Amino acid sequence: MLNQPVDLIFNKSVKGRRGYVNPPVGVDAHAPIPQAFMRKSECNWPEVSELDVVRHFTLLSRLNYSVDTNFYPLGSCTMKYNPRITEKIAQLSGFTDLHPLLPQLLQGEKFTQGALQVLFEMEEWLCEITGMKAFTLQPLAGAHGELAGVMMIAAYHRAKGNKKKYIIVPDAAHGTNPATASIVGYEILSVKTTPQGILDLDDLKSKVNNDVAGLMLTCPDTHGIFHSDIDKIAEIIHAVDGLMYYDGANLNAILGRCRPGDVGFDVMHINIHKTFSAPHGGGGPGSGPVGVSDRLLPFLPISRVIKRADGSFALNYDYPQSVGYISSFYGNFSVLLKAFAYTLILGGDGLKQTSDHAVLNANYIRACLKDYYTVPYDRICMHEVVFSAEKQVARGVHAIDVAKFLIDKGYHPPTVYFPMTVKEAIMVEPTETESKQSIDEFIQVMIKADELSKTAPESFHDMPKTMPISRPDEVKAAKDINTCYRG
Repeated sequence: MLNQPVDLIFNKSVKGRRGYVNPPVGVDAHAPIPQAFMRKSECNWPEVSELDVVRHFTLLSRLNYSVDTNFYPLGSCTMKYNPRITEKIAQLSGFTDLHPLLPQLLQGEKFTQGALQVLFEMEEWLCEITGMKAFTLQPLAGAHGELAGVMMIAAYHRAKGNKKKYIIVPDAAHGTNPATASIVGYEILSVKTTPQGILDLDDLKSKVNNDVAGLMLTCPDTHGIFHSDIDKIAEIIHAVDGLMYYDGANLNAILGRCRPGDVGFDVMHINIHKTFSAPHGGGGPGSGPVGVSDRLLPFLPISRVIKRADGSFALNYDYPQSVGYISSFYGNFSVLLKAFAYTLILGGDGLKQTSDHAVLNANYIRACLKDYYTVPYDRICMHEVVFSAEKQVARGVHAIDVAKFLIDKGYHPPTVYFPMTVKEAIMVEPTETESKQSIDEFIQVMIKADELSKTAPESFHDMPKTMPISRPDEVKAAKDINTCYRG
């Protein structure tokens, strides 16, 4: 029994490499494969040497664009430096060899004390960093965390008998905000942005009523600007028993400077890959822990890790008002482990420095490029700066053309056409780990793009020229996914 995999202990009919341990009724574990499923001819596998295989996959790897090869002006949004030490820690056999059912197996908790301690202490640290009272580490991505958070908002209002039907979302919000609120069953009220790039307080006041369940807000927002009126915003929402949701996508701009829980937020998610340097290439793996204030504590997902009086750790399911399970088991544990190690290595001062450097880098780029590209909100920004290509558009060159030019120069393009409140937007997010030399090189390439838009604007229209396929028709590509493959 003890030598069998844990999943075989729980499910005797699970099929192993050599057949069923105990086959289901009517199944002959030793029966031959039916002829209908047998191949009619030999499998045409290629006969290649080890060297050929190594060269093939090495060449494929060189086609990848990653933070290991070039500066990534999308920054923490998509690609951020991943310290190798945290990767090694996540591969320690004491963690990787654990089975997720082990804490629930007989006295399995005693074999998982280290893993449970990581989860418990990570929650404590996130509470200290954000000013929240408790966290769930279960959500598997930022958007998944948003869903968990808004579900808890809904549970809070149901428990109080509140008849709420609206969530307020700024017009510059991330698209996941209204999508998440809609999934949970709320209608969306949009609030305008002021000419200064922040939430319009007068428009907010006109939208708030007793049917408002809460406000979802990114702070600093997608323009890279911190809402200096955040205390007033919170007062307006709380006056109707609404809840403040903090979209943690830009948390890395304020670490050590401001805690969302201290300025009126009731619930928030954290994008581990953005703020705590876990990988996020190719859409995953992700992790989106969610923190709550006192009023939402009863609704946190189960299970929760608790610390007993004797100092040991255990799982607790006794939360009758919980929204239930958000994901299987305990979230993306290996991703959380990397974030745990990253936080432990940097400490409070180190985390604060990451924010300071990210903000410094973004403002350096803003100052160097503001004479070449329009800066719609020309003020001290946070970790990202939003430009507009309106000067270049007057010459026939759009933001998408600048993006294609950057590809030819060896750079992954920054985010373009977002936020949608800025026409021809180019959002640059350098992160804290880029050197001044790398940033200076990027600035010079952006200046060359502006110069070329003056001297040869028509040259942009067939970029990128360095790619193996021609530039697709953008409109057709959006309408017909097969266009992307035909080139």
